[in-house]
Amino acid sequence: MPLEGELVILREEHPEDMVRLAALRNDLETQAWSKSLPPDYTENMYMKRFQGREFSYDPKEGRFIIISRETGEFAGSISYTGLHPRWAATIGLMVDKKFWGTGFAAEAQELLLKFLFTELGLRVVRLFTHSGNPRAVGLAKKAGFQIGIRQRQAIFKNGELYDNLSMDLLREEYFARHPQLVDNLPSLA
Repeated sequence: MPLEGELVILREEHPEDMVRLAALRNDLETQAWSKSLPPDYTENMYMKRFQGREFSYDPKEGRFIIISRETGEFAGSISYTGLHPRWAATIGLMVDKKFWGTGFAAEAQELLLKFLFTELGLRVVRLFTHSGNPRAVGLAKKAGFQIGIRQRQAIFKNGELYDNLSMDLLREEYFARHPQLVDNLPSLA
């Protein structure tokens, strides 16, 4: 079942998405990874990952394609990985440059956060980026993420040194920002 917002729909991956996913991952502007890498992800690598998944629910990760609600166009990808049930997961987001500044990334992130906190009952959601990616840092801060770990000058990208950032959002912080939602899990404090 897809996650639906006003601007975007988050749906499962399809085989025809692999070409676009490889292109986004190989574009050092659209992928916000905290390390430089040679752009060597191929469609075949993505297809192998896609075909290697089991048809049963894998609780450790979820990968979604971001689709424009209005046009049905592929706009990017958002995922969670490393799930520790009822505790934590790490999210990742890539949006096609065509959709920068449209609100798609913010809504996709909010849809996934709501799912992770309300449906999976997580205590903390994390993400990784770097100080040279102001779009990713700003989007995370807008959602309430805070810098938990800063590794100074750990990233060398495009001839510049940047800080590697680990950012996190706690369950209490998420629900404080969304008073219309009810937190049905007991507090650990």
